[in-house]
Amino acid sequence: MSILLVFVLLLIFAIYSFSKMKRKDIAPFPSHWHPILLDKVLFYEKLSKPDQYVFQKRMMLFLSEVNIDGVSIEVEELDEILISASAIIPVFGFKTWHYNNLSGIILYPDTFNEDLQFSEQGKSRRILGMVGTGRYEKQMILSRKALRQAFSNDTDKHNTPVHEFVHLVDKMDGATDGIPEQLLGRDYIKPWLELMHSEMKAINNDQSDIRKYALTNEAEFFAVVSEYFFERPKLFKRKHPELYNMLQLCFQQNPARRK
Repeated sequence: MSILLVFVLLLIFAIYSFSKMKRKDIAPFPSHWHPILLDKVLFYEKLSKPDQYVFQKRMMLFLSEVNIDGVSIEVEELDEILISASAIIPVFGFKTWHYNNLSGIILYPDTFNEDLQFSEQGKSRRILGMVGTGRYEKQMILSRKALRQAFSNDTDKHNTPVHEFVHLVDKMDGATDGIPEQLLGRDYIKPWLELMHSEMKAINNDQSDIRKYALTNEAEFFAVVSEYFFERPKLFKRKHPELYNMLQLCFQQNPARRK
């Protein structure tokens, strides 16, 4: 077992132990974060001022409930801002939401592999983010590079941290399967599956602008189209109205209506 892997396992154990302790007090929202959010997070910039205030409060609640640690890097203020904003974006439509299936986030400097290696010697370093299972249960691992890039381009329909938080939303019913049953309700599961498989067929035939990673499985399809829904809502609604309406119902949000 490599020294790095031992370190990561000890870090995860420490995060898990920390999560069992009393939650941190909710800190006040730092006023200087507001212009940073306006500059970096388009979702936030498009909210009304009252909703921006709510968003701020929910960011700070999230940061009081989840620990963020870096591996070979120092967690910076911007990392906390972007991670907490990413967590709130998909669940902003719900008045209260707690990620009960998340206790800690581990931030890597760059891409990593299945063995959580990120050095140049690490094999197949292609993972940008992942929700842990097994011994990594209740952990999220993110690439800082992917985190920063997610908020540097408003037109690419791609946001790695939002993608991973959608996986956690999906997992709230016990399975990461692309079927958000708790959010949609049983009556919508069959229409959702039919719509999903129809769009996957279109992607496979190069008849859709949804990226091909959505073909990996149903869970990845849900996360990929959710990225599109939040990153380019007006375009998504125009090109995929049925999917848009289903995700609007799922997330209780209509981002295309915002300014």
